[in-house]
Amino acid sequence: MAEDFILETKGLTKEFAGFTAVRDVDLRVRRGSIHALIGPNGAGKTTCFNLLTKFLQPTRGSIAYNGRDITFMAPADVARLGLVRSFQISAVFPHLTGIENVRVALQRRRGDNFDFWRSKQVLDTLNDRAMALLEDVGLTEFAHIAAVEMPYGRKRALEIATTLALDPEMMLLDEPMAGMGHEDIEKVVDLIRRVSVNRTVLMVEHNLNVVSNLSDTITVLTRGQILAEGDYATVSANPEVQQAYLGASHG
Repeated sequence: MAEDFILETKGLTKEFAGFTAVRDVDLRVRRGSIHALIGPNGAGKTTCFNLLTKFLQPTRGSIAYNGRDITFMAPADVARLGLVRSFQISAVFPHLTGIENVRVALQRRRGDNFDFWRSKQVLDTLNDRAMALLEDVGLTEFAHIAAVEMPYGRKRALEIATTLALDPEMMLLDEPMAGMGHEDIEKVVDLIRRVSVNRTVLMVEHNLNVVSNLSDTITVLTRGQILAEGDYATVSANPEVQQAYLGASHG
């Protein structure tokens, strides 16, 4: 049934000066699931993600979120509906501490200006919620450390905390494991699993081990089109998917 799907595209297409980066993509993301968008380099994943989060306008096709047409909405308006892209919208302020970064995001959610000039007493009213969010992502000990001084994986966790401060119904994660070592990957996989409770997550991710461990549904793109879809066992056994990856392994 339609209400089972929080995000749906129909015929989503994006052309750039004669080159079709995304072609007739019908994507349906089930409410409450973790859905991965994968594919070899040049498959159209990033373009598709940019269309969904409204950083690009489609040439043709439509996008619906919670049954509402968002095809021509601005990114900020889509975010206010509860569809939030992490690691892009929520980039952290490097010279603010962990708690200060989350507090700024909480103010944004509340609709205030960034209250840098307000009294400490006003800002302290947000501290309990900010600390709770930091605890949720395992960053209690980094509350008073500047973001620029945090290890890379912890900085990513802080970005997720600032996204959670916006109270999204659906999170779009753009290559959340990019540039991470094994230990950080394990922490962020665990974090995504925890924060996905009562939320929907759509992520673009290159790390197939991560995808196999986290995803309920996987959509494989190649040359801008959907090649296969299903759980990891289904798509990894698909000969066309195997060929797409093997054929692009050096691309």
